[in-house]
Amino acid sequence: MHPVIVLLLIVVWLAAMWLGFMYLFPVLFAATLVVAGAAALGLYYLHACRTLAPSTLEGPSPVAAPDIAYRHYLLGQVWRDWWTISRTVVPQVYRTARSVVLKLTRTLLGGPWGFFVFPAWLALCAGIAAAAVPASVFVLALTVLYGLVAAFGLAVWLGCVLVLAAVERGFMMYGRILQTCPHPFCYERIGLPEYECPGCGARHPHLAPGAGGAFRHVCRCGARLPTTVPLGRFRLAAYCPHCGGRLPERIGRVRVEPLPFVGGPAAGKTTFMVLGIRALHARARAVHGRLAFVERRHAQAYAGAIREFERGGRLAKTGPELPLATMVDVELPGRARRILYLFDPAGEHYTGATEVRSLRYLDHSEALLFIVDPLALPQLRRTLTGDERAFVDEAAASSEEDPADTLQRVLNELRSRPDQGRQKRVAVIVTKTDLLTRTEIGRGLDDTDLREWLARVGLGNTVRALDQVAAQVRYFASGLGTEPAGVADLLGWVTGLPATAASNGDRPLADAPQEIPGTAPLRAPWPVRGRGSGRVPVGYQAGRWAVLAGVSVLTIATVTGAFVAAAERFPF
Repeated sequence: MHPVIVLLLIVVWLAAMWLGFMYLFPVLFAATLVVAGAAALGLYYLHACRTLAPSTLEGPSPVAAPDIAYRHYLLGQVWRDWWTISRTVVPQVYRTARSVVLKLTRTLLGGPWGFFVFPAWLALCAGIAAAAVPASVFVLALTVLYGLVAAFGLAVWLGCVLVLAAVERGFMMYGRILQTCPHPFCYERIGLPEYECPGCGARHPHLAPGAGGAFRHVCRCGARLPTTVPLGRFRLAAYCPHCGGRLPERIGRVRVEPLPFVGGPAAGKTTFMVLGIRALHARARAVHGRLAFVERRHAQAYAGAIREFERGGRLAKTGPELPLATMVDVELPGRARRILYLFDPAGEHYTGATEVRSLRYLDHSEALLFIVDPLALPQLRRTLTGDERAFVDEAAASSEEDPADTLQRVLNELRSRPDQGRQKRVAVIVTKTDLLTRTEIGRGLDDTDLREWLARVGLGNTVRALDQVAAQVRYFASGLGTEPAGVADLLGWVTGLPATAASNGDRPLADAPQEIPGTAPLRAPWPVRGRGSGRVPVGYQAGRWAVLAGVSVLTIATVTGAFVAAAERFPF
C-alpha cells in the first residue's frame, strides 16, 4: 500500500479516536450506565413484585405448610424471600450483561471498522460494567431495608409478646389460677394445656405469645387462634399435655380447686358429695348463678344418685379404680368462679400407704374434706348397746377402717410436699348423724361442740394434728336430713367461694327442687376464621407488603436521584 494512503488512514484513525474519546465516549458511557442501571433496577423490582405479591403458599418463594402452626414471618420467611429475589436477579443480570457485551464485541469489532468504532464499543462495555457499582449499592440498600423492616417488626413483636405474657401472668396470679389434670394415673399440674384447633383438630402445645405470633397463631389449616386467656384462648377445647385427657371448658380462666374426699370404705364420701352438689346447685340457682357438670356421665351418675335417695335406697359402692374427678363448674354473682375437682375414690385407696401414694391429686390440694364415719370409731362402738348396734348396722353400712388411721396415712403422704402438706382449709364432716342421734352417745349432738365431742370419742390426737396442718378447720355434722343451706355454706367456705346469702331455695332434701344440673358449655366456641390452608397467613402478607412498599419507595428514590443527577450533569 502506498505510504500516502497509509498515512491518510492513520490520520483518519487518530481523528476518529480523538472525536470518539472526546465527544462520543462520555455521552455514550453515561447513557449506557443509566440504561444498564435502570434495567438492573427494573429487573430487581419485577422479581420483588413476583416474589412478594402472591398470597398463596406456592410461588417463587414458596411457604412450607407447617406441621402445626406457622412461625412469625420475620423469624425466617422474610430472609427466604430476600434470598429468593437475590439469587434470581443477580445471576440473571450477570448473564444478560455478558450476552450483551459478547454481541457488541462481535458486531462492532468483528470487521475492519472495529478500528474506528472502538471508542463506542469501549463506552458501551464500560457503561455496562460500571452499572454493577450502583446495582450493588442498590442491592446492599435493599438488604439494609430488609434488616430494618425485620428489626423494627421484631422489636414490635417482642414488645407485644412481653406485654401479653406479663398480662396473662398477672391475670393468673391475681385469680390464683391453678390448672391440674383430673384424669386417673396423671393428676399432673399443668403450665399450659394443649389446645385443639376448631378447624382441623390439630393440637397446639405452645399456644402462647411467642415464635408463632403475639396475638394470634395461625394453624396449618389457616385458622387464627388466640394466644392468651384474656384474648379468648379459653374458648378452645383444652387437653392435658401429659396424658392427652380432655380438660374443663374454662380451664385457665377460672381456678381449679381440687377437693379430695378423705375417708375409709363406707364412710359416706359419695353420699356427702352428692348432697354437696345438690346444695351448691340450689344455692347457685337461688342467687342467679349457675352450676354445671363438665362430663355428661357425671351428670347422669348424679341423677341416678338423686333417684336412689328418693327411693330410700343406698348408693352403690364406688369402684376400685383410680377416680376421674367429678368436675363441677360453679359461677356465682360477683365474679365468684371455680372449677371443682371432686375426688371420690373408693375407701380402700386410703387403707395403705402405697394406695395413698397413687392419689397424686393430693399434691395440689389446698383444702380437703375429711369424712368421719363415727360408727367406725372403736371407742364409740364399744359404748353402743346391742340394740343400738343392730339398729345402725341395719340402717347403713359402717366403715371398718379407723378414721384416725386413714387421716394419718394421708398426712404422712402430704408431708412429702415442699410445703409439708400445709392446707388452707380442712372440713371435718361427721356423717350418719341422723342415725347417731338415735343412740345414747349421740343424743344432743346438735347442741354439742363437735370438735370436743370427737376428742371424747377417741379422735383427740387427730383433732390436734389437723390444727397443726391446716390454717382453718371446721367441723360439720351431716346426715340425709341435713339442710342444704349448711352444706352449701361449708362447701363455699372450703372452696374459697365468697359467702352468699341463704335463700328460700335452701330447703331439706325431700323438699328441694329436683332439677338436675346440665352440661351445657359455659363459653361460646371460638369461631373458625382465617384465609384457608392454601394461602399465606395475614401476618406473612402484611410483612411482604411492608417490604415491597419499602422496595418501591427505594426504587422511586433511586430513579428520581438518577434523573436529577443526569439533569445537573447534562443541562438542556
